[in-house]
Amino acid sequence: MSFFTKCFSIGVSLLFGSIFFESFNTKAATGVTLYTLNTKISVPPGESIDYPIDVINNTAELQNVDISVTGIPAGWNYMLKSGGLVVSQVSILPGEKKSLSLKVDVPLQVNKGNYRFKVVAGELGSLSLVINVSKQGTFKTEFTSDQANMQGNAKSSFTFNAVLRNRTGDKQLYSLVANAPQGWEVVFKPNYKQATSVEVDPSGASNITIEIKPAENVTAGTYEIPVKATTNSTSADLSLQIVITGSYSMELTTPTGLLSTSMTAGETKRIELVVRNTGSTVLSNVTFGSSAPANWDVSFEPKKIESILAGSNAQVFAIVKADKKAIPGDYMANFDAKSQEVSSRVSIRVSVKTSLVWGWVGIFIIVIALGSVYYLFRKYGRR
Repeated sequence: MSFFTKCFSIGVSLLFGSIFFESFNTKAATGVTLYTLNTKISVPPGESIDYPIDVINNTAELQNVDISVTGIPAGWNYMLKSGGLVVSQVSILPGEKKSLSLKVDVPLQVNKGNYRFKVVAGELGSLSLVINVSKQGTFKTEFTSDQANMQGNAKSSFTFNAVLRNRTGDKQLYSLVANAPQGWEVVFKPNYKQATSVEVDPSGASNITIEIKPAENVTAGTYEIPVKATTNSTSADLSLQIVITGSYSMELTTPTGLLSTSMTAGETKRIELVVRNTGSTVLSNVTFGSSAPANWDVSFEPKKIESILAGSNAQVFAIVKADKKAIPGDYMANFDAKSQEVSSRVSIRVSVKTSLVWGWVGIFIIVIALGSVYYLFRKYGRR
């Protein structure tokens, strides 16, 4: 190759190299880099994401950079801040960077999937971001209970534990109402305090205790108790079920209804009593007890009744022994009948009289006294 040819080749190479280098420097001189560590994030509906973003000025000149967000899905909220202020443009010295904060709120009502958008620095650069919504979102209220069915007798009180969840993006003030049968009592206790309404934060929840007391005359059966949490924009229903097994009621009395008797001191007397099952279900294991004056003895025959059908009666005897030193007068003896569910008490007035034996002894003493007086009068009366 001739000297001329070599020189020409070197010249061409230098020319193209110079053009390429100048082009590279021009591109770098006008470039701005947007940087954040996590460019793809997976979150559930209703989550808020904070992106720290660095805007880096790669040029040799001061840059006033317009900052915007493009491609954000409709209905999503975002805010771009610098130093606590909402910004749309930042000024960056050559070779330096400016820190921004981008907050993106993922709505509650959103479909599952990937959502792509960009942070754009005018025509100088951009940053692509992806948010993966991990599950299908909703915009509603949820009112749930782990135990929505309970069983008990008519005298029972039923306590349900429920959770009210606000799946909306706004704070909600819920009114709490129940549609119970007439005579039933329903009490709401949000966060364990009795109230008729409760305020729940966005994506928040409130624990609600629901106490239900059946009507006094309730019969056996299954009862649905609808309860509702409602606002002007959203509501949720919860159906509670109560199974009443029957009512428990008993009456302890005497066969004739007479609540008095009489006896003498030291005497033992059998007082007939009747246990009436006035409820709507069987009474089981009915036992007896008493409270009587001091030094009186009371026992029962039988000591326990295994069962009494609804509407039926059972006979029992209270065997009462009065204190042999009891002075004449009226005394009260109380007798109790108890099952696991219910009890009844009857009070009987007992009139204690003096024993006839002591009456005859008194008469005998009086006769002796009169005879003694007569004897003394006959013997010494004429002297």
